[in-house]
Amino acid sequence: MGKAHGRIETRSLEASSRVVGVLDWPGLAQVCRVEHTRKIGGVISTEVQYAITSLGPDRAEAKELLDLDRGHWGIENRLHWVRDVVMGEDACRARTGSLPQNLAAVRNLSLSILRRLEVKGIAATLRKWHTRSDLMLQCLASLST
Repeated sequence: MGKAHGRIETRSLEASSRVVGVLDWPGLAQVCRVEHTRKIGGVISTEVQYAITSLGPDRAEAKELLDLDRGHWGIENRLHWVRDVVMGEDACRARTGSLPQNLAAVRNLSLSILRRLEVKGIAATLRKWHTRSDLMLQCLASLST
């Protein structure tokens, strides 16, 4: 159970390996049912998701799979928050042709470079680079050495 941002959230996961050999899915070791229950104010909502994994019960039981699921969404949220809030992806009006895909590739490349440089303040670094391209070029040059 977790409590943050004015909500209480409970997660549970059931896993089964009974479908191995029944389903024709390469690498399938377990199927999972993940249930998220949230209470915000007095309103309770429940969401159910299903997943498959190549991790067998000998490598990850339900508790470990639930921890992995939570960690996966932490990474997803961190990536999308930076792209949406810091880089303004949602506000971008590029909607036609290959431009949206190309801009997404540039954003991903930028984030990869910043993370490789172990930059802590991505927003501040991007603002600085916006006005001081020489600093950006120095950082990029340091990657090749």
